[in-house]
Amino acid sequence: MKAIFDEGPPAPCPLRFNMAAYVLAAGAEKPNRTALEVLAAPGEVAERWTYGALREAVLRMAGGLAAAGIGRGDRVLLRLGHSSRFPVVFFAANALGAVPVPTSPQLGEGEVGRILEDLEPKALVADAPTRLRAPVTIGPGDLDTLSRSEAAGFAETGADDPAFIVYTSGTGGRPKGVVHAQRAAWARRMMWDGWYGLGPGDRVLHAGAFNWTYTLGAGLTDPWAAGATALIHSGPPDRNIWPRLAALHAPTIFAAVPGVYRQMLDAPDLRDGFASLRHGLSAGEALPRAVRGAWEGATGKPIYEALGMSEVSTYISFSPAHPTVPGRAGRPQIGRRVAVVNEDGSPVEVGESGILAVSRRDPGLMLGYWRREAETEAAFRGEWFLTGDRAILHDDGTISHLGRADDLMNAGGFRVDPAEVEAALLEHPAVAEAAAVERQVREGVNVIAVAWVAAPGAEASESELAAHCAERLARYKQPRLFRRVDSLPVGPTGKLLRRRIRDETW
Repeated sequence: MKAIFDEGPPAPCPLRFNMAAYVLAAGAEKPNRTALEVLAAPGEVAERWTYGALREAVLRMAGGLAAAGIGRGDRVLLRLGHSSRFPVVFFAANALGAVPVPTSPQLGEGEVGRILEDLEPKALVADAPTRLRAPVTIGPGDLDTLSRSEAAGFAETGADDPAFIVYTSGTGGRPKGVVHAQRAAWARRMMWDGWYGLGPGDRVLHAGAFNWTYTLGAGLTDPWAAGATALIHSGPPDRNIWPRLAALHAPTIFAAVPGVYRQMLDAPDLRDGFASLRHGLSAGEALPRAVRGAWEGATGKPIYEALGMSEVSTYISFSPAHPTVPGRAGRPQIGRRVAVVNEDGSPVEVGESGILAVSRRDPGLMLGYWRREAETEAAFRGEWFLTGDRAILHDDGTISHLGRADDLMNAGGFRVDPAEVEAALLEHPAVAEAAAVERQVREGVNVIAVAWVAAPGAEASESELAAHCAERLARYKQPRLFRRVDSLPVGPTGKLLRRRIRDETW
């Protein structure tokens, strides 16, 4: 039997579809329902937004962006911090039919500058001073003025029109824009049963910041589209704050990366704190079995894990309807058509390993890579988009994830191209050659490690190289281990042997 999962397509997305209008529909239907609580500290709600107020704020900001000259199809680069202003501006741009492009606040101006150069946006919106510029530059002082504008309406966009772009690591250290359609928000409905078990009565506490795409999707877009309440912590990071927040704000679903669950294990009040919880969600990287066992044992609540990527979001998961099978990554969500294929795109047999692939029919699949037509075409084999993940489809419909088929590294849930790390390191005059790899330092904890060859007569300490990288790379991209070597191992064709570096250098 061929390794294809297909239990039928999802309900079709309406042909005329605007993501912002869909997500904020409850603002017209149930305007007094609570959409968002911003938690400054346990027991302290800094902001409480009703659906009606949220919808009005988005449309007023959309009116302000329109008055600034931003319209349908315009790319809008967002340089916004951890505040409720981020989703307001994001959905305001989307409401106009413009294309918002969020950037992580962890990125330095040099990294954002490379995105700016690649994207060539019509506008840049920033809530802090920046030297970056676009034809329309909206700074922190402008945002308050724009928020008081006359409300705009929702653009009559089509399901296949561009809705937003997410940048991820690309080949050669160049950032790569993943272009998503308006229908991507509709496609996320497959996660409601396939991962979250989400309904309008839920209160979803997300451990991420507003401006992280994981939070934007699982913490805001889906709860709002379902008519639920989103809870976001705006205070300073604290590894033990989550059970205290949960005890006082009664979430029913908690979403985080594995590291957050691991850090909480020494908190004394886990069971009482999460008494209101139905379950937790985990994504970004594999959840170690020991962490899952310890957390579930302490709280009595299950964690449902998910596998996804920027190009299709989360599409394989466990859920209340399909409980966790130990050792497996998840099950394709109902409505997905997923296969395990060979390099030529031919499905292998059930139980055989191959490359995980998603059908072109999936409404959540990207439109393509921004200005990379050849790379977009190369990612497909006939019907199938090749994810680059190696996997096995079992006869019970579950998936075993076997790691990446390429060299991309996973750093705290972010995929990082080694070439980007190596390019930064090679700017140091003492470094002649460098190779970055992902290395496990203990169960469930992987870091970026670098082997480097010194330039003739040059010296550099580990702390000096670390400081050099910190000036050029976002924190999650920075190497944590450095090892000086006499030479880097290469094969007969001169190709760098990263596996040997990962397995033998340390």
